Amino acid sequence: MELNNKIKSWPKAAARLIAVAAGREPADLVIKGGKWVNVHSREVLDGYDLAVAEGRFAAIAPDLSAAIGPDTEVIEANGRYMVPGLCDAHMHIESGMLTPAEFAAAVIPHGTTSMFTDPHEIANVLGLAGVKMMHDEALMQPVNIFTQMPSCAPSAPGLETTGFEITPEDVAEAMQWPGIVGLGEMMNFPGVVAGDPKMLAEIAATQNSGKTVGGHYASPDLGAAFRAYVAGGPADDHEGTCEEDAIARVRQGMRSMMRLGSAWYDVETQITAVTEKGLDPRNFILCTDDCHSGTLVHDGHMNRVYRHAVACGAEPLVALQMCTINTATHFGLERELGSITPGRRADLILTSDLATLPVEHVIARGRTVAKNGKLLADCPHFEWPDSARDTVHLGRILTASDFEITAPEGANTATARVIGVVENQAPTKALTVELAVENGIVGPDTDTDIAQIALVERHQGTGGVTNGFVSGFGYKGRMAIGSTVAHDSHHMIVVGTDREMMAACANALGKMGGGISVWKDGAEIAAVPLPIAGLMSDDPAAIVAERAGKMVQAMAECGCTLNNAYMQHSLLALVVIPEIRISDLGLVDVTRFELTELFT
Repeated sequence: MELNNKIKSWPKAAARLIAVAAGREPADLVIKGGKWVNVHSREVLDGYDLAVAEGRFAAIAPDLSAAIGPDTEVIEANGRYMVPGLCDAHMHIESGMLTPAEFAAAVIPHGTTSMFTDPHEIANVLGLAGVKMMHDEALMQPVNIFTQMPSCAPSAPGLETTGFEITPEDVAEAMQWPGIVGLGEMMNFPGVVAGDPKMLAEIAATQNSGKTVGGHYASPDLGAAFRAYVAGGPADDHEGTCEEDAIARVRQGMRSMMRLGSAWYDVETQITAVTEKGLDPRNFILCTDDCHSGTLVHDGHMNRVYRHAVACGAEPLVALQMCTINTATHFGLERELGSITPGRRADLILTSDLATLPVEHVIARGRTVAKNGKLLADCPHFEWPDSARDTVHLGRILTASDFEITAPEGANTATARVIGVVENQAPTKALTVELAVENGIVGPDTDTDIAQIALVERHQGTGGVTNGFVSGFGYKGRMAIGSTVAHDSHHMIVVGTDREMMAACANALGKMGGGISVWKDGAEIAAVPLPIAGLMSDDPAAIVAERAGKMVQAMAECGCTLNNAYMQHSLLALVVIPEIRISDLGLVDVTRFELTELFT
């Protein structure tokens, strides 16, 4: 199919590719004298030229001087490695707090030329219309951004309320869009295991379109429930955290996606399935899942994941397969991208070292898009409508009393269920803590690292506030941090040690129109405006990263020492990952997928 209007399909380009390869016509571009990194045969071939026409590779041979005409662009590789452009197999653009255009602008200099994105964040806020906006801006970019149609909004029906719901009819409609390559991660794994007709209808619509079903099995149970989930159709999974998880997935015919995001460090503990156990590496894929703007600007994107995999013991060529051809194969696009071979999109990196992968020159669809860390391509913006910029509806001004937690009648102490944050991991711990009661109110206890958490409804303006407790951030003094990025329903999460600060923070976010706000001792000390759906900014990544950096510093000033604590904050309402979360309907026991009481 014609996936993008910016490049001819292989059939339409074939006559020209043949003519160039046969030496009858000059190429548009020839790269001379490089080391050809071939991910099909897993070898490096020295002294090769590449010829490009119509944005696709036409020929690869030791000498393609005959393909150079008077108008042919010639690039001297000077013995550098010619590596396929990197592919991110599973990610959410919104997690970078950036629009697709600005996300592309941030990652192109790092050598990422293909992304497989699941915009289920905006789906929860704006429904199918929001997905279409993300999809349309994605197709405007000079690199390949493929969209997976979100599957679960809400992610756990009956346990949360979203701004919009995604239906099987929505999925079937989206499967006809030109840039849709499959179904986004099927987070409602209990629904699949139970044979839920809605979930199975979404999977069927995807499979009937010949496209890939994304998986999300966030449970340690690798028995009957896991087998039932695989039987339902999901083809991959990125929620594994240990070697056993990775092995179980590939043995059942899934691809194991191992992620290194801003806060998720799941490569080192799983890649041993390849490096030590010797499993076939073609069934393992590298991805990021979630990267915030600071990581993109300062640390990298898929080049960062690749380097990490190599540092964890993966052979460089194997690690490259995991972020190029393996991804393309998984999505049925091996004949379209992921390797430097005839007919494929001419996406590549020139680098002087294969292990550390300095990204010196990036070419996408046969055109230079970045050199030495500098973007050289235009990343066009979609014109986001007012409906996408007016999405925070609190319904009223909140006060400190909205964040009071009333103790059980007559109690001097109260034993509460507390969300326990685990550094660098998505799962939380379900803790039980005895807290003091004062004037009938149960408060936070900074001495034992117990803060309050509130989920503030922001889609329908109900004025609803759900309160609970959270541990692990280390907050001290009078503070609050709030965010309208609150996976996956994206209401508003406010965490704090002081109820007045929590109210002020929530009201500030309402006035701002969405984003992140940090308060300390009666004043806002950092803010990151995210006006599009309360999730994204259309400012450049460097600007957003600077604001985010100040936000992280402000969190530290409030006592927080966790690595990438904001990512942990934003997932506290993610009611599909164990063990315990909060939603607009109450506290959720994710091990049982049911609402539970705050006090035992």
